[in-house]
Amino acid sequence: MQLHLSTWQEVEAYLQRSRGIVIPIGSTEQHGPNGLIGTDAICAEVFAREVGRAADAMVGPTVNVGMAQHHLGFAGSVTLRPSTLIAVIRDMVASLGRHGFARFFFLNGHGGNVATVTAAFSEIYAEASLQAGLPNGLDLRCTIRNWWEAPSAKRLSRELFAGEEGSHATPSEVSVTYFAYPEAAKSVGEMTPRVAPFGGFTDAADYRRRFPDGRIGSNPALATAAHGKTIVDAVVPELVDAYRSFLAA
Repeated sequence: MQLHLSTWQEVEAYLQRSRGIVIPIGSTEQHGPNGLIGTDAICAEVFAREVGRAADAMVGPTVNVGMAQHHLGFAGSVTLRPSTLIAVIRDMVASLGRHGFARFFFLNGHGGNVATVTAAFSEIYAEASLQAGLPNGLDLRCTIRNWWEAPSAKRLSRELFAGEEGSHATPSEVSVTYFAYPEAAKSVGEMTPRVAPFGGFTDAADYRRRFPDGRIGSNPALATAAHGKTIVDAVVPELVDAYRSFLAA
């Protein structure tokens, strides 16, 4: 059940049986020579939608722009400052909490979001503590789950991509986007080097200097829509279990 495709009456009815909501969060940033700029948001949205269907859960609006300052050396990348993203998450949770939602399951598609989203949760809890409890009496809880850390995602990255997964512009995430949008799949042939180097970075200029085509440790030329379907089919049941466990905790 998607919030933006529901009426307010349907949301009220949902709240009579559940206080949980899945919120996909990603990023709008470069993903190498053949990865879509919306990869992280697309992946989060795909997994969240399927979890919503399988778990009969409400799915909130996708947070499409995340903390991605280090990608600004590549055309089309967009970022929020950490403080801005914290404010966005706080306001979303406060808005939905006002209506009765109390369990916020952020389904994440971008590693660069983790620290900032976790900090936003700390701000939310601190505000509740300083107010000596929320006015509506709700016990708000938030969690973030990275889809690529699901056991089946890790297993399939090893089986399908044999050490060429890497950490950015990965064949796994690119495959999921090709499954979701096969008409947008790109064919660029073999990349040079075949597997990109690993390493750290600081700001956007440093990232572009170290990783000139945008990849980190990966070979996204291995990505296919068929692999994407395999990954989605395997990961969704694990995310459903994680969501249900979060509600029950």
